[in-house]
Amino acid sequence: MTQEENSKVHRVKRVVKHIANYWLNDASFVVLLVALVFTVFILPVLIEYGHVNMFFVNIVFIFLFFTGIWASDNKLLIALTTLLFLAQLGLRILRISDFPFEFYFLERIMGLLNMLVFIFLNIRLLFRNYEINLYRVIGAINVYLLIAILGAFALEVIQISVGSSISGINKDLEIIKLSGVDSDFSTYIYFCLVSLTTVGFGDYTPVNIMSKMLAVMLSTIGVLYPAVVIAKLVGTSTHSK
Repeated sequence: MTQEENSKVHRVKRVVKHIANYWLNDASFVVLLVALVFTVFILPVLIEYGHVNMFFVNIVFIFLFFTGIWASDNKLLIALTTLLFLAQLGLRILRISDFPFEFYFLERIMGLLNMLVFIFLNIRLLFRNYEINLYRVIGAINVYLLIAILGAFALEVIQISVGSSISGINKDLEIIKLSGVDSDFSTYIYFCLVSLTTVGFGDYTPVNIMSKMLAVMLSTIGVLYPAVVIAKLVGTSTHSK
């Protein structure tokens, strides 16, 4: 390998190290919060009114999965997140390409696994070093929003596997039919946020036992999560003094 090639390799390694160090830093919570607020609160509106292409929607989710690779310095976890990200990326590329077959269900399963690992990594970052500051509070909000996205992905999997998940009625009193594709994300994330916050407007209801148990689980997490996180952060703060 020539000196010039060695120099390029070192530059790439420095860039990778810089990115990894940033995503392991508390300040990265702010960037992730911006991305999640857009994904959870703004993107569904854009989807509903047809202002975005589904390709852009896929790019947003790919970005979230990509950040998961940098959310840990553990080699095993890095290998796991990288493998899940590449699997997710490959399946999505196959779907938007001219390939005659698509693996939408498998893609959604990979999305669920990606999100589960991503939530686990963010919880690890949230409680590391026995510190509590504004960034850790932002990190707690990030995990809450990630749980809502996880629920939306789970509803898609349920819809695809059994043909139904949630049901609602539109303004013309017609039953809303969902198919479990990207364009239904706005409905799924809305239902999950309503369940997670235990608001329960009643305009959408779960129609089978799996979606009912998912709704109950989200509601339970919505009640317990703030109490557990506050207790843990206060305990962490006390421990660090």
